[in-house]
Amino acid sequence: MAEVLEVRAEIARQITGRTVCEQLKRAAEEHHDAPAYSDPEGDGWRTLTYGQARRRVLEIAAGFAALGLEPGEAVALMMVNRSEHVLADLGAVHAGGVGCTVYSTFASDQIAFVAADVGARYAVLGGPAELARWEPVLDRLDGLRRIIMLDGAPAGDRFMSWADFLALGRERLDADPAPVEARCAAVAPGDVATVLYTSGTTGAPKGVPLTHANIFYEVAATDRITSLPMRGTQISYLTYAHIAERVLSLYLPLVKVSHVHFCTDLGNLGATLGQVRPMMFFGVPRVWEKMMARLLAILATQSEEQQTAVRQAMDAGVAYVEAGQYGHTVTPDIQTAYEKADASLLSVIRGMIGFDRAEWTATGAAPLPAEVQRFYAGLGLKVIDVYGMTETTGAFTGNSPACYRLGSVGRAEPGVEIRIAEDGEILTRSPLNTGGYLNRPEATAELLDDGGWLHTGDIGTVDEDGFYRVVDRKKELIITAGGENISPAEIEGHLKEHTLVGQALAYGDNRPHPVAVLTLDADTAPGWASARGIAFASLAELAEHPEILKEVETAVQAANDKLARVQQVKRWALLGVEWTAETEELTPSLKLKRRIIHTKYADIIEALYMR
Repeated sequence: MAEVLEVRAEIARQITGRTVCEQLKRAAEEHHDAPAYSDPEGDGWRTLTYGQARRRVLEIAAGFAALGLEPGEAVALMMVNRSEHVLADLGAVHAGGVGCTVYSTFASDQIAFVAADVGARYAVLGGPAELARWEPVLDRLDGLRRIIMLDGAPAGDRFMSWADFLALGRERLDADPAPVEARCAAVAPGDVATVLYTSGTTGAPKGVPLTHANIFYEVAATDRITSLPMRGTQISYLTYAHIAERVLSLYLPLVKVSHVHFCTDLGNLGATLGQVRPMMFFGVPRVWEKMMARLLAILATQSEEQQTAVRQAMDAGVAYVEAGQYGHTVTPDIQTAYEKADASLLSVIRGMIGFDRAEWTATGAAPLPAEVQRFYAGLGLKVIDVYGMTETTGAFTGNSPACYRLGSVGRAEPGVEIRIAEDGEILTRSPLNTGGYLNRPEATAELLDDGGWLHTGDIGTVDEDGFYRVVDRKKELIITAGGENISPAEIEGHLKEHTLVGQALAYGDNRPHPVAVLTLDADTAPGWASARGIAFASLAELAEHPEILKEVETAVQAANDKLARVQQVKRWALLGVEWTAETEELTPSLKLKRRIIHTKYADIIEALYMR
């Protein structure tokens, strides 16, 4: 414990006085011409340097001040990942305000709740698509003074174009920069920099205020475990409403002076990876799964001889990554086999998918299926788990490239206290913890106890070497009619190991045994079917085809073989649809909305128990 507190004190000294405003100023002064933000433009990129970015941020801050933004007031943001998103957020903070990115998949009523709850006085929206989500509730948002539109600003006093807003800010800053500089200087480490809203697996979203001190402790801890070089390249593609993206591609780059490339469309992620070749990459499990599915589809088109060569090379990759785990040893034979496989094939494949320069590849937000992690290990990539919450400013445990254990979420981050409660819940205490939910004292009391311990709501274990594993959400554990406690996530992880299975939900609370509702993987299933001469017109048709059903039955049996008898799935149903955030089965961070699925497919689940 003393060592943990010493490290905490050391980091606290390192970040003393640090704010987003101070850090951007330092980056701009010391690395004025270093590339900061690049947006796709035609076949190339449009880039701002750190010096140019800070100047633009000050103009935006002056614009907000001219419109009447007061220190502590919130600016709501909804747009794709692009430089304007980051600059608008930073501009609000430099004016003394608070940035709040709203999930673009939120329904209008959810937007109204968030905007009112955070007290948004201004909003910056991408264009007509985003405005369409806001328009139905604008008459309920009396506190919203002005809506700034990057594209397609309607007529009316309530709206303003981005170009006019920038012109206003530039004019005010040129006339007198002192007021804006004074606002920046007045921002303190204990001030709230952003409020992020939980994506709402249950109930209304909860606002999580995070201070500059929270943020820079997380940045310092992340920097220690990743050991990334200065001025590296990276891609921003996950929403800035998600804490991982905020830390990794908004706040961390200010310290590492990273060059952030924006991927405005997830469909272009593969091409963007090839262009940018990032030094770091974070993906939620569904992103890694989809990339794996596409790679497998490509490999399936190769000759049998080529496929055999790839499998043999990947076996060497798996052996190397597994032997590199904490407490294991990479023997000379394993090292030699890997180097040979890497030189002949694996490095080529990594180069094809844009990971040839990647020094840190990670996942979080939900369990990554073991077979997916093993697949990337076969390519020589350590896709390692980190674990955290919005309420802990992101990760508070993590594996590192030099110290990892596959299947775990790693060890405590530097200076972080963690303990397992008597009921198995993971508790944590550190400078990463939020001070509580916005306007939710009862929820705050459930989150934080009198000792300062944050209750994660997750059940977990820790091994003798300090590596943690997350079993499942405390409230999502299945308790069968026989009184057995079962983790649905464990069952679902094994079911999703088969390439045909896109999503899986295990059910069984107060029932005699678990059942499962499955969906086909829309990326893999068509290729799998075509390779076997199966004709189909839709995913729904595939889900009813006898050969598909037979293969999924094999997948369920393979999963059951890895589970205890009480965990095994007795019956299952295969749906001919995809689950997405838009169809409401998934949160914006691609976690299962269990209650929604339970309700939406209640008849199907009930029928599984009637057979």
